[in-house]
Amino acid sequence: MTHTALLPPCSVLLLSGGRGNRMGGRDKGLIEWQGRPLIAWLHDQVRPLTDDLIISCNRNSERYAAFADQLVRDDDDEFQGPLAGIRAGLLTMHHPYLLVVPCDAPLLDADLLTELLTLAAQNPGQPVMVRRGEQWEPLFCCIPIECAPAIEAAWVSGERSPRRLLLALKAVSLPCSEDDPCLANLNTPALLEAAGVNSTE
Repeated sequence: MTHTALLPPCSVLLLSGGRGNRMGGRDKGLIEWQGRPLIAWLHDQVRPLTDDLIISCNRNSERYAAFADQLVRDDDDEFQGPLAGIRAGLLTMHHPYLLVVPCDAPLLDADLLTELLTLAAQNPGQPVMVRRGEQWEPLFCCIPIECAPAIEAAWVSGERSPRRLLLALKAVSLPCSEDDPCLANLNTPALLEAAGVNSTE
């Protein structure tokens, strides 16, 4: 039996639905890093964990389709932030847990993903969120399906902060080092350049 077979069944949501403001409006998930689009690196890490890989994208769906089992998009054109993508993922997920990661973290490793899922299984009904020192990282999280109604209700009432909402749902923390390289977000041109990015899309 493989190690992944011991983990709870999960859907995986890759968040790539933002405006890309820090990238001058470019679609971050399709920017190349070391010769491949950022989304491809995340796909390779999460693919062994699930048969329900969801990508939240609001443009370029034909390009993202090659990396996903499902595509979801926000239900309006207002780009209301990552919680909109998480909400869409929760509405379409096929498994009891939704493992959420952003598209601009290509150094993410399998160990952290495994820890998120393991901790979620040990804390039924509660979301799990990465925490670096005093800083919560709400886009690295695992959400059980039981939380979906509360998240939908909060969305309808106007909540748009994933961090605030997950904390209100008594999120369990997964402590990580403040300088953990696998959590690095390559979300600005300077960071991409420092990481040796290929500037083509």
